[in-house]
Amino acid sequence: MIKNFLNKLPKKQVKSAESRDGGSSALSSNASTTSRINSASSARSGNVNSLENNSTQNSGVNHGNKLHDPLRSKANGSSPPVPYEALPGFRDVPSAEKQNLFIRKLSMCCVVFDFTDPTKHLNEKDVKRQTLVELVDYVSSANGKFSDVVLQEIVRVVSTNLFRTLSTQPRENKVLEGLDVEEEEPLMDPAWPHLQIVYEFLLRFVTSPETDAKLAKRYVDHSFILRLLDLFDSEDPREREYLKTVLHRIYGKFMVHRPFIRKTINNIFYRFIFETEKHNGIAELLEILGSIINGFALPLKEEHKLFLVRALIPLHKPKCIPMYHQQLTYSITQFVEKDCKLADTVIRGLLKYWPITNSSKEVMFLGELEEVLEATQPPEFQRCMVPLFRQIGRCMSSSHFQVAERALFLWNNDHIENLIKQNRRVILPIIFPALEKNARNHWNQAAHSLTLNVRKIFSDVDPELFEECLLKFQEDEGRDEEAKVKREATWKRLEEIAISNGASNETVPIPYKAVLTTRPSS
Repeated sequence: MIKNFLNKLPKKQVKSAESRDGGSSALSSNASTTSRINSASSARSGNVNSLENNSTQNSGVNHGNKLHDPLRSKANGSSPPVPYEALPGFRDVPSAEKQNLFIRKLSMCCVVFDFTDPTKHLNEKDVKRQTLVELVDYVSSANGKFSDVVLQEIVRVVSTNLFRTLSTQPRENKVLEGLDVEEEEPLMDPAWPHLQIVYEFLLRFVTSPETDAKLAKRYVDHSFILRLLDLFDSEDPREREYLKTVLHRIYGKFMVHRPFIRKTINNIFYRFIFETEKHNGIAELLEILGSIINGFALPLKEEHKLFLVRALIPLHKPKCIPMYHQQLTYSITQFVEKDCKLADTVIRGLLKYWPITNSSKEVMFLGELEEVLEATQPPEFQRCMVPLFRQIGRCMSSSHFQVAERALFLWNNDHIENLIKQNRRVILPIIFPALEKNARNHWNQAAHSLTLNVRKIFSDVDPELFEECLLKFQEDEGRDEEAKVKREATWKRLEEIAISNGASNETVPIPYKAVLTTRPSS
């Protein structure tokens, strides 16, 4: 009976609190931060009309935000929202009321307007913009730690305004080539003047000394970080620049989230390399990682080395590598400078993904190779010098003059030249055929001159070795000439047999030995 009675009682509704995540880093410089502050200030002072007239849709779904706001639900529709008027300024209320006013302003900014039609809700949008600017000022000058309620509302405002479905340009079955992507005009989000203030607010919040990381990590959680990283695929470079700064600050402040941030970036790279080869924010993510790698403690952890092998080196594979090659090179050279033993791994990885038919990409690889070799020590150099200089020899004799020049420019680097001189007995025999052929008949004058300079370096350092290589090259050349004469004679004899038997339909027998002699010598 008691059990039946209890079952009839109304059950208490359980509210599920959603976790939010974040991370920060120290990437942005003082200059960039100042520029953002100035941008927000200019928006405050005189750019009210431009901020709203250039605004576009910012009506994405607030992922994970389960706090109901009646204003928001009406502002997205075609009918005007409920009365949406500016609240008093912080200077107009007593100090004891400022926190309550701050929370009210935060709640007010959770309203998301429809920016597809610039003629809708102009006054309400302007009120919201002015309120956001006031929130930026308040967070920048706050005295006293932000409370749990304030943190929850701050993250709710950011999530509501920033986490949205990104708009993309139709690509119409285009092949994603690096140069083509660079020539395309990026999609500049017209709502950026509005979004910029929200990003500035988030940046000031993360960097504020009044933000307690231990308390804030409950709201700036893994879910928040995932959604923030999703925004790196934005086509607007201004948004990606802000995201880069914000994420790096989060990485620096929320130490507990650092492994998760690195793992999530890894997953983005894996999907980009092995599935889509389409992502707008690879360069910015690599720039963040370059700064993170620079701060790795020694000796390097195994997980960091695996990241180099499984993510960074395979990033040489996609066709659009020109978009992020500079940042990739910096990250990889940071690893080699941290641990010189990784040079062999990096160089062999470059050789694995070396381009075959893309000359501009080959020039980039040679430039990266020079930076890696500059940080390489003799023991690691000796491990990989044989396959390395086979590839360099092929580049030196390339008919594309930029590839040949870039390969020959390696001798202009003193450190690389010393490494080559120390191991000349192995290296010179490998590249001597390319040097000799270039010196005789390379069509480009600059490549020809550089080849003569390299030959002179070897002949001055070790004349005996140079003469040995020259004699061997001449012997090989003689054997090749003999094989060529034999092939020509064999083909001539086969033609004569074919002509003599042409009148009849008889099958012409070809001796097995003759077939073998027609094969080019290796």
